[in-house]
Amino acid sequence: MAYINLLPWREAALKAQQKEYFTILGAVGTIALALVLSTNFYYDTRVNGQNTKNQYLKNEISQLDIQITEIQNLNAKKAALQKRINVVEQLQRSRNVGTQVLDEIAKIIPNGIYIIELEKQGNTLQVTGKSESNNHLANMIRAVELSDLFVGATPESITADDGSPKLLSSFKMKVKIKGLVNDATVNRGSK
Repeated sequence: MAYINLLPWREAALKAQQKEYFTILGAVGTIALALVLSTNFYYDTRVNGQNTKNQYLKNEISQLDIQITEIQNLNAKKAALQKRINVVEQLQRSRNVGTQVLDEIAKIIPNGIYIIELEKQGNTLQVTGKSESNNHLANMIRAVELSDLFVGATPESITADDGSPKLLSSFKMKVKIKGLVNDATVNRGSK
């Protein structure tokens, strides 16, 4: 006998197909959502990690800036202290300058030159005197240039004295003393 199926098999097959389609669609959607969320989580974690590193670097840079400022202040204090030490050393070296100047002048003045006045202003010595001849004065200038204490002898004036029994010339000369501090520099450094 022939078997006839009267049940709606096409509708059942269609419902089964739809159920299978929605199940696959749901699985694909869930996988896609999980993939998007995991990618988002991964990149958020990387961004947060980089922001943390950036903040750490900013904090370290600010600490280094503070240290650099402190180092610059210490260098400025060191430079000021070194200037003071240099002034004190120069003052110490120039403590016996008067004696040294008179001793050196006695060594470099040739016969025929007579010193009338010595005046010291800072590290410049003004020499006023009389000379029997210009050759004696030239010899004195050469001796000043070869001296260990003096430098830069510059004659300011040489005038002939007609009224004296000997023919003497009056002269004025400026001589610099090596290694001395200017009086103005010392006063500024001590303020």
